[in-house]
Amino acid sequence: MSDSVSHYFYVYICMYTLILFIPLFSSFTAGLFGRFIGEKGAGIFTTVSILLTFSISCLVFYEVGLCGSATYIDLWTWLDTGLLQVSFALMFDQVTCVMLIVVTSVSSLVHLYSTEYMNGDPHLPRFMSYLSLFTFFMLVLVTSSNLLTLFIGWEGVGLCSYLLINFWYTRIQANKSAIKAMVINRVGDVGLALAMFVCFDTFKSLDFAVIFAMVPYVVDNEFFMLGYSFNSLTFISILLFIGAVGKSAQLGLHGWLPDAMEGPTPVSALIHAATIR
Repeated sequence: MSDSVSHYFYVYICMYTLILFIPLFSSFTAGLFGRFIGEKGAGIFTTVSILLTFSISCLVFYEVGLCGSATYIDLWTWLDTGLLQVSFALMFDQVTCVMLIVVTSVSSLVHLYSTEYMNGDPHLPRFMSYLSLFTFFMLVLVTSSNLLTLFIGWEGVGLCSYLLINFWYTRIQANKSAIKAMVINRVGDVGLALAMFVCFDTFKSLDFAVIFAMVPYVVDNEFFMLGYSFNSLTFISILLFIGAVGKSAQLGLHGWLPDAMEGPTPVSALIHAATIR
């Protein structure tokens, strides 16, 4: 590989990975150094960081979404045990790029609004740190290339929901609402976790590319549990749906969403936007 091609390759990889790591860096900076950069500095820094992420997402949308150049980036290996090999990898296809635009644009607007709405609150840096961390985990969720990485983003979003709803932690009702959101979301998380186990039993992989490629060959597969047999694909779909019902606060597991109003208004805006997705 020539030096020019190698240089272009590394720049290309950095552009994609920065979409994830800019919000993460923004969150750590506002959270750890908020007292040094001040309330206004934390608001400006995190908002500019998310706007930069949105700009890069637009470039990726043009390259992948419009030009049809799907990209797969394998960063490192999570697990390598026998049949199970899971990498922390990013997959950018046309669906992912659309979701990147949605996530980063909504998050940018919420960050921008929060700097004025929370003006005067001494804990503004912590609030902006939580918002950026929420954005990071949303981006992990939509760019994941396998179910394990998706589950990490999924759980991270739930953690940030708890932190944001409980932002004014001296209020008893905020504590109760945050705990309620966490407990109800655990029901959906159990569905997603079980779906991962059934997927591995059926496909011997958690990678989306492998799963989608093998679907036509396992249409008639059966999964046995508690003495009953289920069609594997149907059972996986039901479990994934239970996970989605919990996270998106659909009927049956919707009780936590109204209580999200116990957090600051931008929290409700961001969480409601995330559940609508």
